[in-house]
Amino acid sequence: MEPTAPTTFVDRVPTEEEDLELPVITEEAAAANAGKYFEAVGRRKEAVARVRMLTRKSGDKAKDDAALIEVNGKDYLDYFTDRMLQERVESPLKRLKSLNRFKVTAHIKGGGIAGQADALRHGISRCLELFDVNFRKRLKKAGFLTRDPRTVQRKMSGLKKARKAPRWSKR
Repeated sequence: MEPTAPTTFVDRVPTEEEDLELPVITEEAAAANAGKYFEAVGRRKEAVARVRMLTRKSGDKAKDDAALIEVNGKDYLDYFTDRMLQERVESPLKRLKSLNRFKVTAHIKGGGIAGQADALRHGISRCLELFDVNFRKRLKKAGFLTRDPRTVQRKMSGLKKARKAPRWSKR
């Protein structure tokens, strides 16, 4: 069996181990890399969000109290129509009082809309940590850097769903 050509980062989603290998960037490096973007992956349930974050330029147009976040080619206010999900996505930026400081683009696959919002929040938090290491303490205290491990329980044989059993009859 011949080995296949290695896949690129664009074609696949990195594993948890690869996420841990992201470089730690100091304040001096962040200032030197002002034009570059920071990339991270956020996950929740089956949703995976690949997030890229740049510092906002003066030419970028933003609404008054909304962040510059683009999800799958749409503005996040159009993608997440529920106000609670919009606030969930904005929460890491609001926590650091830098709602209009960054421009974020994200590609999200899988899961439902709520899982996608949480995956995006996790990815934004990881990008902010890469941008400035000092943000880590506040993001960690708020719980934004912790990946929520809860997933759907698998279906067991003999049952209809994960826990639902067929109707029992004595005879």
